[in-house]
Amino acid sequence: MIKQTKIMLTGLSLAAVMALTGCNANNASPKNTEANMITAYANIAHANYNDALKDAKALQIAIDKFVSNPTKITMANAKAAWLISRESYGQTEIFRLANGPVDAEDGWVSEKYGALEGQLNAWPLDENMIDYTINAKGKKTRGNIIDTKGTFTPGGEESSSVNVSKITVDALTDLNENGGDANVATGYHAIEFLLWGQDQDYNNFVKDSVTKGPMTAGQRPLSDFTKSKDSDRRKAYLKAASQKVVNDLTVISEAWAKGDNTNYRAALLGKNADSKKNISLVDAQKDIFAGMGVFIKSELANERIAVAVLTPSEEDEHSCFSDNTHRDIATNYQGFKNILMGTYRDMDYGVAPIDAMGADAKEEILVLMAKIETKIDSINAVAQTSRHFDYQIRPNDPQAKVIVKLKNELRKLGDKMVNVASSNGINLSIEDVTDADETKL
Repeated sequence: MIKQTKIMLTGLSLAAVMALTGCNANNASPKNTEANMITAYANIAHANYNDALKDAKALQIAIDKFVSNPTKITMANAKAAWLISRESYGQTEIFRLANGPVDAEDGWVSEKYGALEGQLNAWPLDENMIDYTINAKGKKTRGNIIDTKGTFTPGGEESSSVNVSKITVDALTDLNENGGDANVATGYHAIEFLLWGQDQDYNNFVKDSVTKGPMTAGQRPLSDFTKSKDSDRRKAYLKAASQKVVNDLTVISEAWAKGDNTNYRAALLGKNADSKKNISLVDAQKDIFAGMGVFIKSELANERIAVAVLTPSEEDEHSCFSDNTHRDIATNYQGFKNILMGTYRDMDYGVAPIDAMGADAKEEILVLMAKIETKIDSINAVAQTSRHFDYQIRPNDPQAKVIVKLKNELRKLGDKMVNVASSNGINLSIEDVTDADETKL
């Protein structure tokens, strides 16, 4: 998982696609093209995060019903709500790595919004910190948050103890990434693990020791929430974790809300009441284009796909407990496409970054994207009908070659953001769209 870093850019241009002529679909004049592109970006963020928040609230309701009455039906409904919530949240990931409210690490944006991405979507996680797993010897592990009745101290360097006598939002927040990046206690994947349980093999992808089968995700027994001595603590964990997701998405959604002249959206559009917080048009475009490149190239292609398929390791696939990684890939890519094309949920939001490109350069990107989409469709189709992503990444599976090619094409697409930026009057280098700390393979 790539952490937000301050992106160092190699140059800038004050030119603003002045070569464009005529008007766009919203009758904007050429001199306002950049501003309208930023406005479209902000409007898509606003709509996307609102959808993510709505779906997170629906997930919370489903979890509350499950906790109040744990049955096979209410458990299935909670899982279904989680899967739905990932469809909207997955598309918001494109707003990462652009010094925005979800993960800015310095300045007033970080201070105001708290860089909550790590609380929402950190992965891969050490599930043994949250609850039991079945180890290679077939035994249940112990010494986790669920079975600790007093003070819990995570493993890792410089970890600090947290009182978990009661499992609360604050306790889980304090535990998240406490002592190390893998010490994940909050967010979608913590909820995923509690609902599905582990889904992993122990014999180098030869024998499925836990869940048995290419179409079988984690199979946490309902008895974990009904008959187990730790049932109440698991239910408390689910309630606290789902509340935390809603809380965090509320903060980020409000950062993009219209009509607030003190939030991030206002600053991005140069309309914040505190003029010192306003982000220049050039800096805004730089952050957006560089962030898009880093996300599609270093986060999605490298960390989320390459690490899993080239290792190979199902522990490093994004949603390994629910076997929903094929949808993570699809929605993360869709988020990128939303911004590049200036659309969201089949609605046109105005001027898009790709609009400024010449015909040949634009066609080159569209051809590359068509290849990418064909491979993503293939991964989805196989996952839904034959075998999940954790089987597709096995070295002897023909889909592994498809996934490797997808990784390579996504990395090329990330590099193309240099050309997209240039067409919009912004100078970037390949280094600007590549995270220097990405996993080396």
